[in-house]
Amino acid sequence: MLLRRAFSLASVVWVFLLPLTAFAASRPDGTPITYGFALAIYKVGHLICHQLPTRSFHVWGASLPVCARCTGIYVGAAGAFALRALGDPPKREARTSDARVVLLAALVPTAATLIFEWTTGVTPANWVRALAGAPLGIAVAWAVGMVN
Repeated sequence: MLLRRAFSLASVVWVFLLPLTAFAASRPDGTPITYGFALAIYKVGHLICHQLPTRSFHVWGASLPVCARCTGIYVGAAGAFALRALGDPPKREARTSDARVVLLAALVPTAATLIFEWTTGVTPANWVRALAGAPLGIAVAWAVGMVN
């Protein structure tokens, strides 16, 4: 239970750090601490994402530390955790087989955008990639919070 709560909190904090990092990186009068913070978060983002600027959202003139698809996944997970924290706890634990089905179904939009990219050579708009990733984030949050 403690691990689930820590994961939930970390996912919400991560989503808030994404635009905050771009803000910190874009400040022309930033301090070494500000830039050090931004560099550290961009390095973490690099461990989990390709960070291609053309496939990332930009705010304040700087790209987010992860691509649009990853942003959608993280926002979906954080949103699901936040909604769950505001609502009633689940009435029953889900079975692992339920989680597999939900996760596979949630993977379909992301897989569809990937297959589209690979077969046509055309990259969907960043908002499409983010929206396709959101169900996967929601499903992971559900699986972490519900599966025994």
